[in-house]
Amino acid sequence: MPPARDIVLLLTHSADFYTVDRVVEELSRRGVRSVRVNTDGFPAELELTSTLGPGGDEVVLRTAAGELRGEDVRSVWVRRLVSPRLDESLEEDWRESCVRESQAALEGFLDGLQAAGCRFINPLGVEQAGNKLRQLRLAVAQGLEVPPTLVTNDEARVRSFFEQVRGRMVAKMQTPLTQSMSGGQPFVYTSAIGPEHLDELEGLRHSPMMFQERIDKSHELRVAVVGGRCFVGAINASRSAEGQVDWRRSRPDEVHWEKGELPAEVAERLVRLVAALGLVYGAADFIVTPEGRHVFLEVNPGGEWGMLEKDLGLPIAAALAGALASEGGTP
Repeated sequence: MPPARDIVLLLTHSADFYTVDRVVEELSRRGVRSVRVNTDGFPAELELTSTLGPGGDEVVLRTAAGELRGEDVRSVWVRRLVSPRLDESLEEDWRESCVRESQAALEGFLDGLQAAGCRFINPLGVEQAGNKLRQLRLAVAQGLEVPPTLVTNDEARVRSFFEQVRGRMVAKMQTPLTQSMSGGQPFVYTSAIGPEHLDELEGLRHSPMMFQERIDKSHELRVAVVGGRCFVGAINASRSAEGQVDWRRSRPDEVHWEKGELPAEVAERLVRLVAALGLVYGAADFIVTPEGRHVFLEVNPGGEWGMLEKDLGLPIAAALAGALASEGGTP
C-alpha cells in the first residue's frame, strides 16, 4: 500500500510570519498537517539526510519536533529559501564553502522529494522563470503589452534609447539586490532617468541594467496568480512625489491597497504566461494607463501577497492551501 503522504512542508525563514501563518490555518481547516521549516536554520538547527543505494532512495528531515520522512510528504510550498545562519566562530575562509555545501544538500533533499512524487509550489528547476527578459518575451507571445525595453552595459545604446523614448525612461535592476525583508540592506528602486544622468553611466562597466520607456499611470496592479485564479489589488501613488515612478517609495499615508480588476482577456493571457514559465504561483505587476491599457511589467515567482489578503480580504492563502492539499494533478 502506498504511503499516506499526509504532510505539507512549508519552506521559509525565521522572520517570516503572516503569509505562512495564514496558509497553516487554511491547511488545518482542511484537516491537513503542515510542518514549517526555517531554511536559515540549516544546518545548525535541522538535520537533513539523503540516501541513495541498492536498497532504494530515502530522504529524512529531523527537527526539534521529530523526524519527517520523505514518503510522508504530500506537497511542498517553497515560500523562501535563504542562506544558512552559520556559527560566528567559523573561520571566514570556510564560510563560503559551508554555505555552498548546505545549499547543495538542501536542494538535493528537495529534489529527492520531487522525484518521489511530491507536488511543489513552485516546482524545482524553474529558475529561468524569474529572468525578466524571458518573461517579457513570453508575455509578448501571449498577447500582453510590455514597455519598450533595453538591457545593456553600452553607454551609447542607453543614450540612443533615451532619444527613442523621447526622454521618458526609467532604470531598474533585473534581479533583487537582497532577499531580506527586514530592511537595513541596500535596495534599488525603479528610477526615472533624465538628461543629467546620461553623463553618469560609467557604472555600467560594472553591471548592465534594464531601461524601459516610462509609461503614464492611472494606477498599478499586483496580481497574485494561483493555478488558474487571479487575485487583484490596485494601488495609486499619483499623489506621492517620491512614489510616482516606484510606489514602494511612497509614505504609508500616501497610498493604500484597493480591490482591482483585470479584464478577462488580460487575465487569461497572464494565466497562460505563468503556466508557460512553469509556475503554479506568481505575483505579477501591471501599469494601467489613463486610457485603460494594461501594461505588463514582471512576474515574481515568490512575490508578496500578504498585503492583498490582509488589507483586501482576498483568499490567496486558501487558494494556496487548496493547491497544496489537493490529491490531484494540476491545482
